[in-house]
Amino acid sequence: MSTKAPGTSVEPPAVDADPGERVSGDPVDVELSVEGMHCASCVSRVQRTLSDHPGVADARVNLATHRASVTYDPAIVDLADLRKSVERVGYVLAEASDLNASAGDESDGNVLEMRRWLRLTLVAWPLALTVMVLTFAFDGDDWARWLAFPLAAVVQFFAGWPILTSGLSRARHLSANMDTLIAIGTLTAFFYSVYELLAGGELYFETAALLIAFILLGRYFEARARSRASSAIRALLELGVKEARVLVGGEERMVAVEQVQVGDQVRVRPGEKLPVDGVVVDGASAVDESMLTGESVPVEKAAGDQVAGATVNVDGALTVRATAVGRDTALAQIVRLVEQAQGSKAPVERLVDQVSAIFVPVVLSLAGLTFVAWWIGGDAGAGLLAAIAVLIIACPCALGLATPTALMVGAGRGAAMGVLIKGGEVLQRARRLDTVVFDKTGTLTRGEMTFVDVLVGPGEDTETVLTRAASVEADSEHPVARAIVRGAEDMRWPVPLATAFGSLAGHGVRARVEGLAVAVGRRKLMADDGLEIPDVLEQTAVRRESLGQTVVFIGWEGRARGVVAVADTVKDNARAVIDELHAMGVQVAMITGDNARAAGAIAESLGIGRVLAEVLPEDKVHEIRRLQEEGRVVAMVGDGINDAPALVQADLGIAIGTGTDVAIEASDLTLISGDLQGVVTAISLSRRTLRIIYQNLGWAFGYNAAAIPLAAVGLLHPIVAAATMATSSVSVVSNSLRLRRFGRRAGGER
Repeated sequence: MSTKAPGTSVEPPAVDADPGERVSGDPVDVELSVEGMHCASCVSRVQRTLSDHPGVADARVNLATHRASVTYDPAIVDLADLRKSVERVGYVLAEASDLNASAGDESDGNVLEMRRWLRLTLVAWPLALTVMVLTFAFDGDDWARWLAFPLAAVVQFFAGWPILTSGLSRARHLSANMDTLIAIGTLTAFFYSVYELLAGGELYFETAALLIAFILLGRYFEARARSRASSAIRALLELGVKEARVLVGGEERMVAVEQVQVGDQVRVRPGEKLPVDGVVVDGASAVDESMLTGESVPVEKAAGDQVAGATVNVDGALTVRATAVGRDTALAQIVRLVEQAQGSKAPVERLVDQVSAIFVPVVLSLAGLTFVAWWIGGDAGAGLLAAIAVLIIACPCALGLATPTALMVGAGRGAAMGVLIKGGEVLQRARRLDTVVFDKTGTLTRGEMTFVDVLVGPGEDTETVLTRAASVEADSEHPVARAIVRGAEDMRWPVPLATAFGSLAGHGVRARVEGLAVAVGRRKLMADDGLEIPDVLEQTAVRRESLGQTVVFIGWEGRARGVVAVADTVKDNARAVIDELHAMGVQVAMITGDNARAAGAIAESLGIGRVLAEVLPEDKVHEIRRLQEEGRVVAMVGDGINDAPALVQADLGIAIGTGTDVAIEASDLTLISGDLQGVVTAISLSRRTLRIIYQNLGWAFGYNAAAIPLAAVGLLHPIVAAATMATSSVSVVSNSLRLRRFGRRAGGER
């Protein structure tokens, strides 16, 4: 049996089949870096090349990150095949499978790219300006004309060499991109000037040199801005810890964090960052979790509490047992989700892809027609300048950067504020949102039911009723059950053991206690078990429900014996969040399994006008669908567990995270903390990001639509075209960078 290194060809299985037949296997997802892309046409060509390759199920290419996300069948195609296909169209594909390493490499790559463009810019500009002075100030002097020639040649073939090689490489592979347009335009101006130098005619050396100089300067600013746009990933990675104190035989030993294993115990001193996710086994301290939740107030932690890596231990020593390390930590999951979001595409970008596929050939044709028209009109020199201006002004840089840079910055800013956006499609759905449905327990409320009171029927004993209810509920994990059990424990009454426990989801529980069949639950459970509810208990229950309390009945031997009232407290800022959503023009509804009276009391206190009460967990999805059938665009906010089907059904699923469980597959948006303000932030940030994308696309399309005709009729000199083209790309990235300020001013930038 032969062994193969990663990335080499995979041998087909040894089966009796036709020689050319290959057996399909499980698809593989891989992140690849793409070198040589400079515009939307590059993205379109690379993506089309990968997507059309046999064995590739999906391929998405992002200009801003220079990344390709590819899903392929390794039994049909391998990475070597994909590399060869991409190289045939003039680009380089490299593997970047390790998340942290790839992000670090990308950071280094951005720095190297900026430095390269800066060096070339510093070479090009002094020479180009000298050529311009020689051309305009000493136009009649032969020495000036001949001196301009070698200076322009240095700019053209040294400073501009990366652009020329890229453009000519595409031409060699019968493809074209932005560099092709620049190469054709500048080489035409240069060699036409060489001909005119020998013939004694008008020179255009300064045009070619200044074109290269402006484009190099634009590339430098573009690389610099792109580096700032991708800073969110680097900032997240820098939060991680390099070393950890692992307890070995009772002694502390400093090791690299990569060597920590699940189950190891690590010691964290005051002021240090936690190296891994884990559970506190000894000590107590306040932990600053702002990097995860965006909340600046430290959270008290003690034995048994969960902690996350990269959070800061403020004031006490902690011993933590590692439960997640490396790629499984909360920080690593956040980085992964942010990278996925930054690499995604918004549906609006499909228009860009369609335009980019035909953009360069159309521009080449327009430039050719422009020259011919001017030549026929008797002014070949003016036609040459006009054709070059068309080639330069139409470079589709801004189009390619319009969407991905906004997504990069928006997703990064969201992560810094505790909001994880899954991708571009989410942004467009958020824009049309008009209804938000909140799950009550654990979302609008704290999800921690508190025992309020036990009320018994005539002739019943309070201790017996409560302890039997607690006995039945002891095996249940429902918040109401835990509150009842804590109520009995606080009374210090002995709770008997229960047997034959059974649960009826959404209605209650049953068990045998002291030889009796005891039921604890709603009215429906009492009716199903033939337990009559005395009028006095029903009236008591109604009064308690009108106060917003949740009541359950306890019954045995034919009738209900008592009522237990519990209450869940509303989150502090819930009312303020509801008011903000109303101000944004969004209708708010609440969905809960509670009875209508209890739910109505809470909804009234929060200013919620629509209540969907007494809804079983499995019926929540039907309620969301019913709202959608009314023509509403619905967001569902829940804890991402029992609410998963409803989160999927909703137009926008918003999951309340727990700080460590951030990768909730059912949701479109994940709020890392339980702070409801994140709902407003998520919707506002999504809308703001999409607005930036539309602004970018409007500028990119409008710029080309206005500039190409001006260039064709000779109203736009090639040098001005180069400066404008470079400015357009930088302006698109700079506009996207405004998202970094989102939420930093009073009230946030909305």
